[in-house]
Amino acid sequence: MSASESPMEKEHVQEKSPIEEKGSPDGPLADVSYLENKTVRMTPKEKQEALAQALAVDPGVKPTSWAAFHLYLIVLCACCCSGDSGFDGTVMGGVNSMKQYQHYFGLKAAGAKTGIVFGIYTIGSLTGAIPASYLPDRFGRRVSMFTGNAILIVGAVITGTATNKSTFIGGRFLTGVGSATAGASAKSYLAELTPPQTRGLYLGLLNSFYYVGQMTATGMMVSTGKYTDNLSWRLPLFVQIVPAILNVLFIFFCPESPRWLYSIGKPEKAREILAKLHSQTGDINSPLVNLEMYEIQETLVIGGGDKHWWDFRPLFRTAGDRYRSYMIILIGTFGQLSGNGLITYFLPVLLSNAGITSQNRKLTLNFVNSVTSFIGALSGAASVDHIGRRKLLLISTGSLVVVLAIVTGLLSKVSDSSGSRSTAGISFIYLFMVVYSFGWTPMQALYGAEVLSYEARAKGLAFLNLVNQASSCINTFALPVALEKITWKVYIIFLVWDAFEFLVIYFTLVETKGLTLEEIEEVFAQPNPKQYSLDHRKELLDRNNV
Repeated sequence: MSASESPMEKEHVQEKSPIEEKGSPDGPLADVSYLENKTVRMTPKEKQEALAQALAVDPGVKPTSWAAFHLYLIVLCACCCSGDSGFDGTVMGGVNSMKQYQHYFGLKAAGAKTGIVFGIYTIGSLTGAIPASYLPDRFGRRVSMFTGNAILIVGAVITGTATNKSTFIGGRFLTGVGSATAGASAKSYLAELTPPQTRGLYLGLLNSFYYVGQMTATGMMVSTGKYTDNLSWRLPLFVQIVPAILNVLFIFFCPESPRWLYSIGKPEKAREILAKLHSQTGDINSPLVNLEMYEIQETLVIGGGDKHWWDFRPLFRTAGDRYRSYMIILIGTFGQLSGNGLITYFLPVLLSNAGITSQNRKLTLNFVNSVTSFIGALSGAASVDHIGRRKLLLISTGSLVVVLAIVTGLLSKVSDSSGSRSTAGISFIYLFMVVYSFGWTPMQALYGAEVLSYEARAKGLAFLNLVNQASSCINTFALPVALEKITWKVYIIFLVWDAFEFLVIYFTLVETKGLTLEEIEEVFAQPNPKQYSLDHRKELLDRNNV
């Protein structure tokens, strides 16, 4: 395909699966390298058939092979970009409950001034959309992750050594910029590097590592919270540096995104990486690798990625682009406003509202919440490639409505309630985070990276970060005041909102399970992407059952 030719301008004249058209003495699937020179365009159904045939010959790397172990290490390095962001909400949630911290800066657990301290991180993350939309396309996904984590390290050092509130706020701003830059790049990196049949698992793990940061921070604060000096809150802030340093040290030992390499005119290098990480034999001419290269060539234009970071028009040009952007807004908004921010940032305050006043017990329960949430997130990541994207979110969101209704009933007018009722309410708050983590934690990293086209992926993920952080502003600025003024009635607001989320997801969310990134682009080119994805999925299931 030439650089000036748009894939949508090609005429579809194909009648057979492209692999079936190829004949050779060694069999129809022995070689599909001719696909890269093909001048017709396959439909999503034909691509799925071609992928199934290619996988029949080359089923991909074995889970216990060296290639798979290599991929695990790459995923682990990228996951550090999620682990470092996991520190912020939990560290600040725990630090915010410490009397030592409150006394040092003259703050209290809830209120407008506390909202500013929390919210400046959100402002930094919004600012991070600028480098996150430019660096990945211009210099590659690895450089963007490296740069973001380097900025985060500087911010964490400033925060941990701050002697006044202004310096503390400045450091939190930098950690927000760095975390947003590294996190957006990690999502596009793993989406473009991992095999389609396991992409949901790996991207789900990426966001699940948020809770690794949480567990480390909250576990440490159970101990440091007993200190009487300022190390009680300074030490947890320094620990945020650890995952960022790991990524900075090892990211350039990892391969670059093959799709980015192709876009800058290095198709041979892209083919080598795909063969190494996707093919069971490591053969650069494997039918699986040839098919993936065909799809990449069909979709990508060398040098065609828009490198102007300020131009977000590619997200809204066509009906398919606008539908994709709508999915981004849906995931970004609902993922932050389902009630999770209330618990992540302000669990110690919620515990106080439920009658628990001991600082040590609050920090311990905060740690327990991190552990149980991580278990839920891992379960969701392991399930998303089997259950599917739509069903996972519908199960999770519907369950959140039920749990919030129970929590509201148990914790309303806690001062008039028995201790057992308060304890039951706290238990359901933990269950809420398990259910949320099961569905929304893996999907926030996975879905946005999946539905965006290559040319718009960096900008789209930066836009997703804008939506995330704009929504988080409600959590960080409004919730402290709401908790102070209306206490338990905040649960009712999220109960109604989550019910609304369930309906929107049911009627609009597109299923992307099992599709390559290029096939997903074709789904969004249809007049009704949601219905087409469901019909297509049903046809595949019917065919497999025959």
